[in-house]
Amino acid sequence: MFFDYTYIVYVLPAVLLAFWAQAHVNSTFRRYQNQLSRRRVSGAEAARAVLSAHGIYDVRIERVSGNLTDHYDPRDNVIRLSDGVYSSTSTAAIGVAAHEAGHALQYAENYAPIRLRSAIIPITNLGSQLAFPLVLFGLLLMGVSEVFAGVAYAGIACFALSAVFQLVTLPTEFNASRRAIAAIESAGLLEPDEVAGARKVLSAAAMTYVAALAVSLGQLLRLLVIVGGRRRD
Repeated sequence: MFFDYTYIVYVLPAVLLAFWAQAHVNSTFRRYQNQLSRRRVSGAEAARAVLSAHGIYDVRIERVSGNLTDHYDPRDNVIRLSDGVYSSTSTAAIGVAAHEAGHALQYAENYAPIRLRSAIIPITNLGSQLAFPLVLFGLLLMGVSEVFAGVAYAGIACFALSAVFQLVTLPTEFNASRRAIAAIESAGLLEPDEVAGARKVLSAAAMTYVAALAVSLGQLLRLLVIVGGRRRD
């Protein structure tokens, strides 16, 4: 029976962290989804208020189906808010909507990390498609020629692009959340005692990106150990 200790050692802890992070963001959102803001501002209205406060009026705000499917699409210049956020007046909804508006502000201001993330998406997608075929091909034929060790390492390099993408994503997400809280406070979208709910939702969401980076790094280390061990053998 084959036992892959490398997965247990390098990847499984990060995967468990990712499961916890996703469960945590879901439970935190549900908790503060029930905390309705006293000013009764909806998620869509909050996003519009954040944009207007920065002189941005050409970004559309639309409803999208699903749970926590909220995102800003720079190609169409539209903020899409999920059913639980668009018309909700909860502190959770206002936090999420303001966060997505924060991404729109990043593009409007040419915030360097988000421009970099957008620029590397094509090469990251290509790398993710090539990574495992190259690693597998290199491992299978490594005994034939040392050249195939290079093929395997080329596959690892392709996979490393995913980790780079996750790493670049972190500052964009943290920055969008900081912009969101600052906008909520300056525009008075929530009462001072309600801001904590929005902040906790955004902090929980940020942990999912930290966990995604951890998974990528764990998988990267695992591939290096596997290829390095096979090469020594």
